[in-house]
Amino acid sequence: MPNKLIHATSPYLLQHAHNPVNWQEWSPSALDEAKKYDKPILVSIGYAACHWCHVMEKQSFENNDIAAIMNEHFVCIKVDREERPDLDQVYMEAVQAMGINGGWPLNVFLTPDQKPFFGGTYFPPQQWARLLHQVAQTFKDKRDEINQSAGDLAEHLQRSDLQRFATATSEVEFSSEKLHTQFPILQQQFDAVWGGLAKAPKFVMPSLWLWLLRYHTITKNTDALDMVMLTVRQMTRGGLYDQLGGGFARYSVDGEWFAPHFEKMLYDNAQLLSLLAEVYAVTKDEYVKHRAYETTDWLACEMTHANGGLYSAIDADSEGAEGKFYTWTYDELVEVLGKDSVLIPFYQATKEGNWEHGLNILWQTDSLDQFLKDHQLSEKDWIGLVSTGKKKLMAYREKRPKPLVDDKVITGWNAMAVQGLTDCYKIFSDNLFLDRALKIISFIERHLVADGKVYRTFKNKHSVTEGFLEDYAFLIQAYVSLYEVTFDENFIQKAKQWTDYVLLHFYDRTEKYFHFSSSASEKLIARKKEIFDNVIPSSNSVMARNLFRLGTLLDRDEWKEMATEMTARLAPLITSEPVYMAHWAILYAELCIGLNEVVISGTEAEKIRKEMQSFYSPFSVYCGASTKSELPLLENREPTDGQTKIYVCRNKVCKLPVTNVTDALKQIHF
Repeated sequence: MPNKLIHATSPYLLQHAHNPVNWQEWSPSALDEAKKYDKPILVSIGYAACHWCHVMEKQSFENNDIAAIMNEHFVCIKVDREERPDLDQVYMEAVQAMGINGGWPLNVFLTPDQKPFFGGTYFPPQQWARLLHQVAQTFKDKRDEINQSAGDLAEHLQRSDLQRFATATSEVEFSSEKLHTQFPILQQQFDAVWGGLAKAPKFVMPSLWLWLLRYHTITKNTDALDMVMLTVRQMTRGGLYDQLGGGFARYSVDGEWFAPHFEKMLYDNAQLLSLLAEVYAVTKDEYVKHRAYETTDWLACEMTHANGGLYSAIDADSEGAEGKFYTWTYDELVEVLGKDSVLIPFYQATKEGNWEHGLNILWQTDSLDQFLKDHQLSEKDWIGLVSTGKKKLMAYREKRPKPLVDDKVITGWNAMAVQGLTDCYKIFSDNLFLDRALKIISFIERHLVADGKVYRTFKNKHSVTEGFLEDYAFLIQAYVSLYEVTFDENFIQKAKQWTDYVLLHFYDRTEKYFHFSSSASEKLIARKKEIFDNVIPSSNSVMARNLFRLGTLLDRDEWKEMATEMTARLAPLITSEPVYMAHWAILYAELCIGLNEVVISGTEAEKIRKEMQSFYSPFSVYCGASTKSELPLLENREPTDGQTKIYVCRNKVCKLPVTNVTDALKQIHF
């Protein structure tokens, strides 16, 4: 018989709907049950593409004896961390405060009033069963001690990170010299052989490399660009990147980008589209451009809802084994490739297997020139050979059982994809990218916006959970970017609308940063503010950057001042911890350098916009119209002589208008 999760919309929760555990969703009724029967709550948090979540489910949650212990002693609640990141934040921090490394599955024991008193991540079945008995017995025997420690921990969770890390003053001088303190810190942590950060497991961290591109633009430091290029080259030739189907896995378990944890997440790939586009804009490297197109095609083929939205993730497992869909035996490669078997050494596959259990992960040789020389192949012949070989391997792979797709659509992650696609459209001037971005934004507007608010997820219907700051911030960013590449003023008006909403429902006027959850959201034991950038930029850094860029476009000085103060109070942390403040560092650089206000007015506005935006100009915002516009930057700039004019301004001071892109680019600072 199914448990109560059978009514959930989350694919992760539905995976557990037939466990013998009496799972419930996080809900008032589940919390009331704990209070009514005075039972501790077991909250188990994971996500659909999580390998170790599947392992623990098979070993423990599908075990009738273990399930009986859980059902007898606990109110058992399953949480999808992607659907409820607010719960994940609170209880992940709690476990880390206990001195335990975080991760998923996250299993946390709470008092009936939701205060955590013990937790951990994955537990083998025998250890899990023992722990359940121990926790249940301790809850009965030492209740006063548990209540005291849980109360102390709840107080710790309620303390804002800003109390520890933000300075009291906003009196910070933003100058380009300040940027130079960040680069050597990052350089010390860089892997000079494989790229990325010098540690394992190895995550992509796109904001780091986007910041380095800006640092290179400002300083002309070639080491910074070399670090970005090495990282992009190594990760796209490694097993982290799907050499056949495109798309990036979440991370590699080693330091060489070789063996991925095979799950693929939308948020990584969305941000990597921006990185690949910007790298191409700087270097004109066709290899990088090709990877951007491959990743976009993978999103279209594997991750797209029929109505245009993008799914959140693809599982690491298939047929009960991690990576089975993506890996190969040597004999399979020989059989499939036939006369094209020269690809086997190119992908560094061996008879014994280059991974585990005799299997091979495909990753490219690190020296293509030497490989072609050794095998007496011309570059032209090689391109045809790779194309033919990939088609053969893909056709064979498509016959295998596929990993599960987590087919819920998450607002914030889809908005990130809009950003990635618009960045590609800017640089490559290919309508393919814009068309896909417009379909995604249309999906969000039709399925995830209702009742004057944004909802977090959609699967057949939108969730009951309102969007978090992450969702609103990335949506505003997407609208601003869409405006800049289309000059459709509906987009900038929607960006303003949702900015007003966020200021009303998320802003803390005391600390002057934004809460992660809305004032109308369910009250948890702690209401967090997210400030540290990680694989996803923090929602406060994204919102601060929105205020600065949108404030510039709409001439809202108070928004720019808010962004400046938010950044200034974190300036010591930004300059000393660039790895985990990388998106803040991008805004810090924009505040140091200032933004070029590029205004294009006249009938040729769209043509000129396309040409200008194909050049790398990260410290610019664009505004334009072919006819009269009421936007502040376009006021009184309707051409009177029939010529399209380009105005380059900074801080509301404009240089003389010009009529061609070459002259306009000369006026742009950096």
